[in-house]
Amino acid sequence: MTAKIKYQFTAQPWQHQSPGGWWFVTLPTEMSAEIRTHLKEFEEGWGRLKAKAQINATPWDTAIWFDTKAQSYLLPLKADVRKKEAIVIGKTIEVTIWV
Repeated sequence: MTAKIKYQFTAQPWQHQSPGGWWFVTLPTEMSAEIRTHLKEFEEGWGRLKAKAQINATPWDTAIWFDTKAQSYLLPLKADVRKKEAIVIGKTIEVTIWV
């Protein structure tokens, strides 16, 4: 897969409940359905789909993961990205991803 499709959305970060749990944003359900419809064939194990993400001035290579309970993709937020962009739980952020 060489061509990348750009998606933009706003979301509130949340943290998995385990001790030291990962931070995520959940992609909008409609957007996730569109991505899954067109790109599911490119998913790797456990619904993993390679992506590039950007919040404000900070881009990074990552993957989104399909959560069957939420019927939406989850984007993990790396600690260095959270620090650089002063991301906190409950504060809405703007996210751009390319898949």
